Amino acid sequence: MAKTISAAALMLVAAVVISTQVTPVPTTLNDFFLAGSQPGTYQIEATSKCESCHASYGQEAVEPFFNWQGSMMAQAARDPLFYACLAIANQDAPESGDYCIRCHSPSAWLEGRSTPTDASAFTTGDRQSIFCDVCHRMVKPTPVGTNPYPGDSDYTTGTYPRDSTYLSTLTDIPPASANGMYVVDTDQAKRGPFTDAAARHQFYYSPYHQDAAICGTCHDVSNPVYDRQAGDDYGPNTFDAPPTDFSPYAMFPVERTYSEWLNSDYNTPTGVYAPQFGGNKDYVSTCQDCHMKDVTGQAAKQNDAVHRTDLPLHDFTGGNTFVPLLIEAAFPGEADTVALNAAVARAADMLQKAATLTVTVTPSTGGYEATVRVQNETGHKLPSGYPEGRRVWIHLKATDASETTVYESGHYDDATAVLTLDDDIKVYEIKPGISTSLSPTVSLPAGPSFHFVLNDTIYSDNRIPPRGFTNAAFETIQSPPVAYSYADGQFWDDTVYELPATAAQVTATLYYQTLSKEYVEFLRDENVTDDWGDTLYDLWAAHGKSSPVAMATDTELTSGLPVELTEFRAVVEGSTAVLTWTTASELNNAGFEVQQRLEEEFVAVGFVAGAGTSSNPHSYAYRVPNLDPGRHKFRLRQIDIDGRSKYSGVVEVLSALPSAFELLDAYPNPFNPTTTVRLSIPLESDVTVSVTDALGRLVEVLHAGPLEAGRHSVVLDGSGLSSGLYVVRLESPAGIASRTVMLVK
Repeated sequence: MAKTISAAALMLVAAVVISTQVTPVPTTLNDFFLAGSQPGTYQIEATSKCESCHASYGQEAVEPFFNWQGSMMAQAARDPLFYACLAIANQDAPESGDYCIRCHSPSAWLEGRSTPTDASAFTTGDRQSIFCDVCHRMVKPTPVGTNPYPGDSDYTTGTYPRDSTYLSTLTDIPPASANGMYVVDTDQAKRGPFTDAAARHQFYYSPYHQDAAICGTCHDVSNPVYDRQAGDDYGPNTFDAPPTDFSPYAMFPVERTYSEWLNSDYNTPTGVYAPQFGGNKDYVSTCQDCHMKDVTGQAAKQNDAVHRTDLPLHDFTGGNTFVPLLIEAAFPGEADTVALNAAVARAADMLQKAATLTVTVTPSTGGYEATVRVQNETGHKLPSGYPEGRRVWIHLKATDASETTVYESGHYDDATAVLTLDDDIKVYEIKPGISTSLSPTVSLPAGPSFHFVLNDTIYSDNRIPPRGFTNAAFETIQSPPVAYSYADGQFWDDTVYELPATAAQVTATLYYQTLSKEYVEFLRDENVTDDWGDTLYDLWAAHGKSSPVAMATDTELTSGLPVELTEFRAVVEGSTAVLTWTTASELNNAGFEVQQRLEEEFVAVGFVAGAGTSSNPHSYAYRVPNLDPGRHKFRLRQIDIDGRSKYSGVVEVLSALPSAFELLDAYPNPFNPTTTVRLSIPLESDVTVSVTDALGRLVEVLHAGPLEAGRHSVVLDGSGLSSGLYVVRLESPAGIASRTVMLVK
């Protein structure tokens, strides 16, 4: 049963006064005790030991260590935002920082350095955050005597006995993979998802590492101080005592990313068709499929390391494009800035795959009505995760024939970091807060609040659910829409704007922001404990103020409207891409220009005439033959009968990838003055294509840097060269290949 704070306890804590007169709750370490492995009996191996085999072997694009060290998994304990939040949490609920440290620095927690709970006992090594050694020693929490993977004979005969032995040493086995209740074996043997690893260390095969539940360990988070009561009401537990129920659903929800996936269409054997996320997979079904996508390569530098096409990329990419920019300034020399910058680029790319946005415009009384549809392409809510500071919003702007703005909603000022909250703005976010019953106890007004460790209610949640959403399921996992509504099965949201008659063009853009001005100012102003609030604010101001990222955009005209596509897909048949699309109607449709991305831009590869001016739907198909191996992107340019046009979204297909690094014949050869040099790349890699003369002297570097897997070409221009023999060289992770070409003038 829930327990209210006693009068004596309130008198005790009332003497502690902080900047806004918040009354801390009388919590102790006991309030944050949770099941699973416990501190004090561990020795976590440093990441440098892993780096010796899993980095610097010429496959930087797929190497586990390089990609991990740029990720927020590696930076969670160097994150200035974390430290600023930690200070407020400890002020509001003493010792609550221990709970945060569980996931931000498991080595510190397991080795007994989570107290003091302000992270002041951390070592430099603890700031390596979510270690290789921690994840690869994790065991699926399961009652002793119950095999979690009974159909897997390799696990049953190999790893299950060791898992059972360790689990039997725990006083409390977690009921779920959640709340940082990890189970980390004291045995230092590493666990992983393959049976055939040629490791130099002892290892156990672990299907748990391909199970999305392992991600739920730190991505399904509840506040253990609050007990779930009737319906969606929550109240404080008995203080100075652990929760009576370790189930995450028995506590107040903070994050439900894993549970949202668990109740989506992605959590099916087939999954969802999403090749933009899956690397070598077209269908994705687990957290790992998107956030550790399958790539081609090997995980270690040893010659006998297994070369795989299902190698999990250890990049763990989410949507954080801002915090990596702060790490070097916050902790100089502790992180690899090249890896951090690469992670920022990956996060921006991930955000641009996470949503689809379309604008439709129809005439209305006195002007036009613009409908913006935002479709969630992820396996969880959009956005998901930690609630404070992050948000997604629509910026819509209408201009007249002279390109003068006649309507705008969702304007963001880059200089001031102010988002204008106009009457029509649509911001997708969750707003937790303080209930009316708790308000007098903590001396905070009832309503939305950034005091996340004190929040005991949800005031609004309009975040877009994933495919497969049902209200009943999301109510069960404590993540229903609040003060908003979505129908069962709905994974999109429509926002309608009334525009003036002078509007000629309408552009909508969906933005994501990691850290809002309001939140960073809160963390600065409320902190009376240490300097992290001021430090974070200064870093925020000096590094672009968490500039928002454009996730998707679309433009529509108010006259001669391009037809609306209801579907656009692409599949591969042999070496041919088959593009299919359907229109809602054919009004004013002159046809479609089919465009393919070649090198750095889209070029026209065909045209399909429109079906006429019917108001009925119509289906189209177009075939693009003779694809080179690799990834190919296509889009449509729909052209109206008056010449106006609009681009579709981009679809992507994967033709069979090359099996080796190859430098192919140049054509023409002999040449004058140019020849095209072709090369095949089996996996994303850094390569150099250079030209030397017959004496081996460097003439020109045609390309130096990363190339994605597939077939590529570069052009050698001999206009300034003398006639003679030249050597084209390809330097790749596989070695050096060369071809001779002859310039004849």
